[in-house]
Amino acid sequence: MKINPYDENAFKLDHPRGTVSFNYLLMGGEPEKLENFRYILGRQEADFRMPRHRHSFEQIRLPLVGDMNLGEQGILHEGEIGYFPEGLHYGPQDDILEDYGAKPGERLQLVLQFGGASGLGMAGGRGRGPQARREEGEKMRRERREMKLPRPRYKNVIIMDPEHFNWLPADGSPGVERKSFGSFSERAFWIEFVKVGAGAEWVSATDAGRRLIVVLSGAATVDGTKVGGLAAIQVEPGEELRLDAEEETVMYIVGLTPVQLPSTPSDQFDIEISDGAIQFEKKAKETA
Repeated sequence: MKINPYDENAFKLDHPRGTVSFNYLLMGGEPEKLENFRYILGRQEADFRMPRHRHSFEQIRLPLVGDMNLGEQGILHEGEIGYFPEGLHYGPQDDILEDYGAKPGERLQLVLQFGGASGLGMAGGRGRGPQARREEGEKMRRERREMKLPRPRYKNVIIMDPEHFNWLPADGSPGVERKSFGSFSERAFWIEFVKVGAGAEWVSATDAGRRLIVVLSGAATVDGTKVGGLAAIQVEPGEELRLDAEEETVMYIVGLTPVQLPSTPSDQFDIEISDGAIQFEKKAKETA
């Protein structure tokens, strides 16, 4: 088990566009592994623009402060959960701080990226797609190369509004309630909220998959470690997590089941010509 209390000083300006800083909450696996993942808290430091593109991996996003412009798919509002299936085009994105009355560093978003059922992991990168347009002054930093991308299983970004889901009692756990948002793809990874009332205990143990947990609110103790808002916890299959809530605690959980490949290899892939896995320069000012 990994328990990472939130460190507000751990942001790094790592996004290729140079306008979003990353706080790496949890990281797992090597790029060539099927079940690799990275869990990021993103903070918008300046106006953000991104051409229409798609990824070889899965993404789940939860805006904590501020909305996210998805381009042709509309808006992912603060507090909503967006599932961005591997291989699905989205964008172009155009998030201008002035349009939201926001200052640099105010807008925050949880982003989980992980290898999907296609078995490509996260090594394949992302592609702009045939309808993308390069911005004026933008040029390539890497040589063009072929890139394998999964054909999308879903036709659009899936947006969930947690406010419209009911809290249901957790069996055998007094003071604990859950909101289940569903499981997705043949990998059957799942998304849920768990709420533990003040003074209550939550015990979680399952062999189904790795659990990635972010505390959205409250205060609790896990294995003797105090956790509060934006603490991140990684629990492996078969491990038991025991949480004692000092005050009402709400957790956001994604369960990552193992990747299983079909006995007959899939042919549901596209080959695109990549502009260097979206590593671009604009007037030589942005770096990867």
